[in-house]
Amino acid sequence: MGKAAVLSLAMVLPAAAQEVTIAALGDSLTQGYGLLQEDGFTAQLQDWLVARGHDVAILNAGVSGDTTAGGLARVGWTLTPDVDAMIVALGGNDLLRAIPPEASRANLEGILQAAEAAGVPVLLVGLTAPGNYGPEYQAAFDAMYPELAGAYGALHVESFLAPLSEAAEADRQGALTAYMQADGIHPNAAGVALIVEALGPEVERLIARAAGS
Repeated sequence: MGKAAVLSLAMVLPAAAQEVTIAALGDSLTQGYGLLQEDGFTAQLQDWLVARGHDVAILNAGVSGDTTAGGLARVGWTLTPDVDAMIVALGGNDLLRAIPPEASRANLEGILQAAEAAGVPVLLVGLTAPGNYGPEYQAAFDAMYPELAGAYGALHVESFLAPLSEAAEADRQGALTAYMQADGIHPNAAGVALIVEALGPEVERLIARAAGS
């Protein structure tokens, strides 16, 4: 085949889609605490997306016990040149330590600013605060995720654990047995699958943003 024929063929064939690399910046929920590697959040999410036809790699940037401050400290080297998009799922350990919401908010904003500077779209996954810290704390914590997502044009999911909370509303003891590890804090493999099923469509939107469509 001559050069002209090769050139003509290249012009009519669709360009091959490029693999989209997504870094998942988070804590033990992202890291897959207590689970086999293949049962963790990032592995199950990648499998779910690949099964739906996406050419995607999910990088596990979760660190067990990490706070929003830890995420901010790590975001610079998480956003390597090959990262096309980022999931940010932090705040649970801030809650456990009763860190003031204004501090958590500033850390999350720093993460979003770093992503914006790198030209990387973000899916910001929140959590809902319990009422035991008082209504002002709860309101400030819950509001920071949608407000920051709006300010920085990020995609937003209200709560990482929403599918498990919904299951618990129907049958708390049954949900604990079916979806949670023995510590009652971290999801088991079935619980992660439920979370992935709920988050997956929003990650597909993130992929579309990363691909520029």
